Amino acid sequence: MPFKKFVSAVFIFPYIMPQWTLALFWKNLFISTGCTGGYVGELQALTGWVCPEWFVFGLFPISFVLGLHYAPFAYILIGGVLRNMDANLEEAATILNIPKRKIFSHITVPILKPAILSTILLVFSSAMSSYPVAVTLGNPVNYLVLATQMQLMIQGTGSQIGQGNVISLVLILVGMVILSINQASTSSRKQYTTVSGKSGQISKVNLGKVNRWIIGSLLCLITVFFCIGPMVSFLLESLIKNSGDYSGGLTTMWWTSKTEIRNGYKGIFYTPEIWQALGGSVLLSLVCAFLAGTFGLLIGYAVSKRRKTKGAQFVNGLAFLPYLMPSISLSAIFFSLTTHVSWLYSAPFLVCVIVGVLKYIPFASRSSLNAMLQLSNEIEEAAVIQDIPWWKRMTRIIFPIQKSAFLSGYLLPFISCMRELSLFVFIAPTGMILTTLMFQLGETGCPAFENGANLILVVVILLCNWGVNKLTGASLDKGIGG
Repeated sequence: MPFKKFVSAVFIFPYIMPQWTLALFWKNLFISTGCTGGYVGELQALTGWVCPEWFVFGLFPISFVLGLHYAPFAYILIGGVLRNMDANLEEAATILNIPKRKIFSHITVPILKPAILSTILLVFSSAMSSYPVAVTLGNPVNYLVLATQMQLMIQGTGSQIGQGNVISLVLILVGMVILSINQASTSSRKQYTTVSGKSGQISKVNLGKVNRWIIGSLLCLITVFFCIGPMVSFLLESLIKNSGDYSGGLTTMWWTSKTEIRNGYKGIFYTPEIWQALGGSVLLSLVCAFLAGTFGLLIGYAVSKRRKTKGAQFVNGLAFLPYLMPSISLSAIFFSLTTHVSWLYSAPFLVCVIVGVLKYIPFASRSSLNAMLQLSNEIEEAAVIQDIPWWKRMTRIIFPIQKSAFLSGYLLPFISCMRELSLFVFIAPTGMILTTLMFQLGETGCPAFENGANLILVVVILLCNWGVNKLTGASLDKGIGG
């Protein structure tokens, strides 16, 4: 595999995996008898090292796993803009003997400003409302964040529901403050065009022999630990007889048993509930991705054409508003709505589609907006002079130029929906989608089934990303906006 593709694959993999599967991998690997209520984990079984409790549960692992999970998100949003940026912009400064650090700070960063600010906004809002990682790595030390506090209050007694809503409001207000900063920075008269009718030359940076080996070794380490490691861990945990007991050898009974093993479940291959839930996840993700991607594309196009007007700023902010709401809070709101609207209560799939589209429109609209801000108006104006209709300009000119960005805008909601838990935890019936079923398997004492289902989910997402890449050339590792 070429070095460039290898780097892309390494950076995108942690984002493809659901948040709590990375947290589960961390727990499987590092949990030890030195933790409260702990047992022998994989690292202790292999090396005998007893990890301290702060390394397994609490602030450090939660922050590290979330940072690892969202680092590819920055790569996705910014990578495409860098890919389509004309190398002549930086080479002109190089000819004038301007230092590289000044080129980066005075040319590259200002051009990337919309994508960087959008990334900060998305990642901060997501991390603020993250629930599964804090739940998985917050116990048994009971480390709480606002999202887990809110969940406990909403699911608690009636007197605490109001306090939970207040916490939800705080999360939304924090996100709106950041959104206002982003709007003030990107709605000025400054231009960020990087794709025009002129030269679009791309230059490559020679890392040198020493740096190439250092970076290559670092990426190999990351690949082994965070890409191959979780797959091996999930497979291993689904092949041992009892969780934490590595002395009894491996068994395939959790996969191939035709008789009931635990809690009414047969082997994974012969448990229809798991495969039906996987089919439900794929169907729900396809519908949400198509609707969110289409609406987001149109919103991004409209905002880019009128971005200097107050109406465009309002539409852009309104389209992004659902993302600022914590996923679990949005799920609770619609759950309360279904209890008062009978026809919604009897159509849980429709409710999940509505919630999913609302939540993932910001992904598609941001990707489309970043892509459209790269295009010079002269490209479309040439077609307008020829009286070419709008739909032909979109399908024959704009879409082909930024095809990978727009298709990635569909792919990102699909993958996000496939691995989502918090958004559907209250509104998806048990067994309708795979993520809620997996979380239930973990809570009911079926870790082998949970790890096996995790492995299946990750493999399916990887195959979907690979299939889209082969058919269309678009992929998450090519970045949104390029």
